[in-house]
Amino acid sequence: MDLVNKQVMHRIFGKGNVVKYDDSYIEIDFSSGNKRFVFPDVFETYLTFTDQRAANLVGKMLQKRKRERKEEKLKLKKLKALQNEKRQHLSERERLVKRRKTQKIHPRSQSVFWCKAQEQNSIFTRWNIFTGVIKSGQKKGQPKRLARINQNSACLLTARDSDEAEQDRRILGVFMVNETFSGKHCVDGYIPAHSEYRLRLSEQESEKMLFWNYYVNKRCPHKMTWNSGRHRYFDNIWMAQILRDIISFKKKPQEREYVQRFFEYFCKMNRIKKGELSKPNGALMRI
Repeated sequence: MDLVNKQVMHRIFGKGNVVKYDDSYIEIDFSSGNKRFVFPDVFETYLTFTDQRAANLVGKMLQKRKRERKEEKLKLKKLKALQNEKRQHLSERERLVKRRKTQKIHPRSQSVFWCKAQEQNSIFTRWNIFTGVIKSGQKKGQPKRLARINQNSACLLTARDSDEAEQDRRILGVFMVNETFSGKHCVDGYIPAHSEYRLRLSEQESEKMLFWNYYVNKRCPHKMTWNSGRHRYFDNIWMAQILRDIISFKKKPQEREYVQRFFEYFCKMNRIKKGELSKPNGALMRI
């Protein structure tokens, strides 16, 4: 509908006729002269059409403009919230980096888990691991808190079939812990994986990576027994050895480069000198 020559009423200037308009402005011819206004915003307060069809049309324009402004305001609000979240995340990362440089790293701040067959797919889908529950005492039934597990830690995932000997325990995969995770303050018992450093081995790769090639009970160095429990702490050096050995059998350049980055990140987080890393000397190596 063309609004040119349509009559309007202004609160101050009285009657007038539309001379021209576009998406931003409208020009009205009044007895006192031509006046220019923001369009269609002026029709919210000062101007009205005497023609009902024209008034309805501008009403729809105003409703659309209001929706657009509301949507724009919502977008700006979400953008501001996202920017604040990013700033907080960066601030948290800087705080963690600063803390990591000064805090003492426990030599056994890694964790190895026994993963049951029925949970393996969900672990590698959700990329988190449940620590298990306390079996006795006042806190019986509550999730375990692994106090040593922090941003420098990795979780090693292992399994063996019920008809296999303990010495056949295989490594299924490994992931670094999420950068903001703190074992002391974890209340739900779930350890989340780092967004980048997470790795699942193929079945063929897993068969090459036997857990007891790396792990040794220093009190009984020739024994290979898990006994009970879902997890146990694990030496930082052993974890580095595992990552280094995974690199060695990766054939595809892209996969090899990824595990190399994983290995270097782990060593940096745990202040391990790659060039001084010893060879594995687990219980299986001592037979």
